[in-house]
Amino acid sequence: QVQLVESGGGLVQPGGSLRLSCAASGMAFNVHTMHWYRQPPGKQRELVAGISSGGTGYYADSVKGRFTISRDNVVNTVYLQMNSLNPEDTAVYYCHAEHERRGFDYWGQGTQVIVSS
Repeated sequence: QVQLVESGGGLVQPGGSLRLSCAASGMAFNVHTMHWYRQPPGKQRELVAGISSGGTGYYADSVKGRFTISRDNVVNTVYLQMNSLNPEDTAVYYCHAEHERRGFDYWGQGTQVIVSS
């Protein structure tokens, strides 16, 4: 059974930083592209960042230069380092995995990030 378990969310002041983690189990992590999505209150879910099995990362324009996605294929975990956070980053952040050849995908349960003073 595939599981994606996010952690690291919380309340942070504007300008602060958080590091999200997503631990994967029950799947061949190293053949999956991993993504972070977020869903702000009252809005649709949106792609934040992604990283291929080979480590190529890409970002939404709104987070470029502030967020960094990385992965550790030894411990089957993907990370999202978030710096210079602002209130517009407030959202539930979701981990997503997509098999690079077969297209199967999986979602985590989400972790809440609140940026507020």
